[in-house]
Amino acid sequence: MSLLQNWCKGEGVDLNHSIVVKRVPIDTTVEHIEETVGAIKALGRVKVKGRMFDPDSHSLMVLCECSERVNTKTIPLDVPAGEGGELWTLHGPSEGEETPASAPRTTTEPEPELSDLAGGNSAESNIRAVGDLLAKTMRPTSESSVFRRLRIYSGITPAPAGEEHLDAWLEQARLMVEECDCSVREKRKRIVESLRGPALDIAQAVRANDPDAMPKEYIEALERAFGISETPEDLYFSFRALRQGPGERLSDFLRRVERLLTKVVHRGGLSPNQRDSAQKRKINSY
Repeated sequence: MSLLQNWCKGEGVDLNHSIVVKRVPIDTTVEHIEETVGAIKALGRVKVKGRMFDPDSHSLMVLCECSERVNTKTIPLDVPAGEGGELWTLHGPSEGEETPASAPRTTTEPEPELSDLAGGNSAESNIRAVGDLLAKTMRPTSESSVFRRLRIYSGITPAPAGEEHLDAWLEQARLMVEECDCSVREKRKRIVESLRGPALDIAQAVRANDPDAMPKEYIEALERAFGISETPEDLYFSFRALRQGPGERLSDFLRRVERLLTKVVHRGGLSPNQRDSAQKRKINSY
């Protein structure tokens, strides 16, 4: 049985109306947990039923009972709990997670240092090495949650609990448009379904102006409406100045490099055929 199933049985909670929230800081109050998770309207009223310390993450796992039936396909996979805080992850009844006692022990190989990648015999080997690592750390599996649905975005600043920030939403949306095998109509539908408030107003204006507008036109309109007015040159110099932080994992740094480089290319700071050479120069600068 999964962690959620065992916990629900012990607390007498209906599995179909329950969710486990992970990575909750130890000093978080019950009221704050219920308010944060309850901001996801699809869950209805939320009540904390139990808390458990997770030694692996040095944080709490929290069992919540929801007044509405939990459908993991219609809720975000994580929620921001506060400014600068780590995301809390949500795990519903379809997750089928193993209990900590029965979960198999796995070992993870340490990530290579950036200098190891840059020490290859050629520029081509550097690009291949970076590409292989990015493929492992950034690309979702074929019909993963990124492709099934996008997280909610409203254009409201600061982003309300349970909603995505613009840059993260743009990244998800572009990845869905570029990688998903579904039709243009389906991609357009998924974009519109993820929007609320002012962002939805923008999408409706795009559709009213051109019912056959391409998905990327919706994305570009939202970026123009809600994005920070950085020039392409500003973005390029930000990319050039990007550095790996002290103690930052290589995979996390490469994700930042890839996100900013994608933004630079989309905004015209670099042409698409300059992308690989810019990435190579960034790696070789270490």
